[in-house]
Amino acid sequence: MTATNDQSGVDIPHASSERLYSYDLAPTKKDGRRWGAYNVFTLWANDVHSLGNYAFAIGLFALGLNVWGILAAFVLASALLFLLLTMSGYMGHKAGVPFPVMSRIAFGTKGAQIPAAVRGIVAIAWFGIQTYLASSVLDALLVAVFPGLKPLEDQSVLGLSLLGWITFLALWAIQVLIVSYGMHVIRRYMAVAAPTTLIAMLGLAAWMFARADFSISMSTAQPLTGGAMWLQILQGAALWVVIYGTFVLNFCDFTRSAKSRQSIVLGNLIGIPVNMLFFAGIVVVLSGAQFKINGRVITSPTDIVQTIPNTYLLGLASLALIVLTIAVNLLANFVAPIYVLVNLFPKQLNFRRAGLVSAVIGLVILPWNLYDSPVVVNYFLGGLGALLGPLFGVIMADYWLIRKTRVNVPELYTEDVNGEYHYTRGYNPKAVWAFIPAAAIAVVLALVPAFSAVGGFSWFIGAILGAIIYAVIADRRPDAQDVDGEAIAVASE
Repeated sequence: MTATNDQSGVDIPHASSERLYSYDLAPTKKDGRRWGAYNVFTLWANDVHSLGNYAFAIGLFALGLNVWGILAAFVLASALLFLLLTMSGYMGHKAGVPFPVMSRIAFGTKGAQIPAAVRGIVAIAWFGIQTYLASSVLDALLVAVFPGLKPLEDQSVLGLSLLGWITFLALWAIQVLIVSYGMHVIRRYMAVAAPTTLIAMLGLAAWMFARADFSISMSTAQPLTGGAMWLQILQGAALWVVIYGTFVLNFCDFTRSAKSRQSIVLGNLIGIPVNMLFFAGIVVVLSGAQFKINGRVITSPTDIVQTIPNTYLLGLASLALIVLTIAVNLLANFVAPIYVLVNLFPKQLNFRRAGLVSAVIGLVILPWNLYDSPVVVNYFLGGLGALLGPLFGVIMADYWLIRKTRVNVPELYTEDVNGEYHYTRGYNPKAVWAFIPAAAIAVVLALVPAFSAVGGFSWFIGAILGAIIYAVIADRRPDAQDVDGEAIAVASE
């Protein structure tokens, strides 16, 4: 006996719940998965080169790390991320389910809303902020090409100029349009955006290198040395991993469509260690060349782009940055909340409608005001970000240590009180008990100034504590079944 989901038209398998199963939440069939190594690589080729990441990495140069120190930080960080993301990616490939469903394994069919909600709130806020940053680049380009638009920057509505509203809404609509066609169109956009991004950033670095007479400053006038240098290297590496604390949770949203484990490993290998070192090389060239030219430390590549004297080249560089920022937003900040909303309202929302709802929320929160508020960015978003480490620790410990990678996929979609992931009224109290103290410690370390010396390591500390506590108190499940989801799976996009 089956029921039909109103939004997707898909039949709900016998024993599966309408609240837990829909076309977008169902596991993907192994046959027909389309994400190969190149597609996995394009995730990182786009996401690593975001404007926010460049601002962070260039900040290491400003803090006193020399060229070799920056490279060392990224070697360490990329090795850690390769390990963490490959582990997370394997989970998605095996089960074929999105992150809110994957969370049911450790937290229960209802308790999974906890990690999903944290991930979704962070993503929606950053979706709006990243769209605003891209619109700022477009603002500058339009004024440079059409000076008559300048008066529109002098009139403001709700904290944003009229020109800012025009460019923000234009980029907002483009992203909504791309998402409305589903994951297969996102995959195709990534495939085009990745080489565009890499060529543009390489061209910008080459131009700066030539301007600096083919040499760069290896550090600022007062570089860090000794213990202070090594502490900054370790903190820089840790903070770089924290930036990807969101992605290591919901990487399964993408690898559920991966062709094989090998495609995940190869895509991650080229996209993380190789690509991140390429990124670090761009950073040191841009930073060192600008410092050699006039002794100034830039804050982001946009500082350099805006100095390009040729209007045509300025336009190309600006458009490349906009294409890049849209790609980053789609990957890191748009897909995650879509699945969260579908998980909350599977009968009312599908992928397209959930994308529109996410985008509307990202608009009405007026993200430019959030970005301009240190309290919101540092405390609200920073505090939520600190929760991601403990969530990752609990989920990884449950999957790899307790269950030994055994997953009964059909049971993820049942509300039967005897179901494997029903636990206690749909919640796994052991996972919650492990998460709460680890999260409390991680948030305190991240936000309280007295712990600033270790604040950069809060994600790791929270993840390790969450994993250890859960591994100690969790119920051992030697009889856990390993059942694939092919019987209830849908075609992959």
